Amino acid sequence: MKRHHLGKVVQLCKLCIRGRKLQTRATLSVAVALAGVFSVHAREAPELAPRALPVAAGPNDIARFLAGMPVRGESPLAPLTRDPAWQEHAAFFEKEFSKLNLRQLQKLHAWEETYLPEAMQPIPVAFYMFSGPDFLYVDQFFPRASVYVLCGKEGMGPPPDPLRIANLSGALGNLENAMKSSLETTYFITKDMKIDLQQQNLNGVLPILYAFIARADKSISNVTFGSLNSAGTFQESAPGKKGGSIPGVRIRYTDNQSGDSQTMYYFITDISDGGIKATPGFLKFCQRFGIASSFLKSSSYLMFENGFATIRNFILDHSNRIVQDDSGIPLAYFDPNRWSLHLFGVYLGPIELFKQHYQPRLQELFAQSNPPPIEFGFGYRWNWKEANLMVATRK
Repeated sequence: MKRHHLGKVVQLCKLCIRGRKLQTRATLSVAVALAGVFSVHAREAPELAPRALPVAAGPNDIARFLAGMPVRGESPLAPLTRDPAWQEHAAFFEKEFSKLNLRQLQKLHAWEETYLPEAMQPIPVAFYMFSGPDFLYVDQFFPRASVYVLCGKEGMGPPPDPLRIANLSGALGNLENAMKSSLETTYFITKDMKIDLQQQNLNGVLPILYAFIARADKSISNVTFGSLNSAGTFQESAPGKKGGSIPGVRIRYTDNQSGDSQTMYYFITDISDGGIKATPGFLKFCQRFGIASSFLKSSSYLMFENGFATIRNFILDHSNRIVQDDSGIPLAYFDPNRWSLHLFGVYLGPIELFKQHYQPRLQELFAQSNPPPIEFGFGYRWNWKEANLMVATRK
C-alpha cells in the first residue's frame, strides 16, 4: 500500500471515532477490515508496525536458573543471576547436589556397573508409578530410556517464570524446602511437600522436575501441557485449561553427554482401583508403550492393599524388569516361574509407620541368599546400612 493511501485510511479512522460511528456494528466491521489492511501491509510501512515484545525466557534457561546453574549470557534471566538471592540459592544447591553425588550417586553408579549393567543400555520406556516429582532416581537407574512416564497426585502448578516472581528469595527458598528431604534422604516427605508446593511462588512439581532435569546435565527443548482423554490420547492444551480427565505435561530434552533425545511425561492421576476405574485413560496411555522397565521406590506400601490390585497387576504384566525397594510389589505376587529375583542390602522390615507390612518370607530369602551389600540409601531406608533393593527380571 502506498504511503498516501495509508494516510487516507488513518484520516477515515479519525473521522469515524469523532462521529462515534464505531459504536455501530456496520462501522465496527469496517474498522476490523481496516485493521486487516494495516496488518497485511505492515512490511511496506515499517514505521507503523508495533515494536517487538521482550523475548521470554525459554524452559531450559528457566530450568538452569531454578537449579542454581549458569544461564546463557543473552538470556533474559542473566540479570537475575546477579541478585544475591539467586547467588545464595545457587551456592545452596551446588553444596547439596555435591554432597548427594558423593554420598549416593557415585556409589549407585558403581553398583550398577557391577550388578545392573543392562540398565545402562538404551530402553524404550521406563514406568515410575507413585513417583511424584522424583525424576532424580528413575534417571539414575534407567539413564537411557527414550520415554519416562511418571505420575502422582501432586499438582503441576503454573509454568515457572522467574521474571514474574515478586519475592525471589522467598520463592527460591520454597523450592529448596520442597526438595530438601529428597536431597538429604532419598524420598519426598508428602505432608511437607504439600505445604511447600502450595506456596504462591514456584508452586507445583514443575519447578522440581525442571531443577532435576537441569542437574542431570540435560537440555530442555520443549515443554507441552495437555491431558489424557478416556482413550489414553495425549491432547495439547494451555496450562491450567480443562481438557481431558487427566492433566499432564510432556517435557522433551537432550542428554548432554550422550546426545540422546528423551521425553518425560508427568500426569496427575489417582491410580487406586477406584481412580483407574473412574479415569482409565492413564493405563490406556501406558499400554501403548508395550513392555517397559519399571521403577518403584517409597511407594507407601500401597500395593500391599486391596485397593491397588489393578496397578500392581499392570506393572507385573507390562514389565520385563522391576527395580524396587520392599515398599513396592509384595514378594508374594512374584511368580517364581515367571520372575528371577536378585536381592541386595539387608531387610530389616518396614519403618515404624508401615510396620504392618512386614514380610516374613522376604526376611527368609535375605537370610538364605546372603545378598551383596549396597552402599547407598534407597527408599525409606536412607541409611545405606539399613537399605534393601530388589531387581526382578522376567524369565
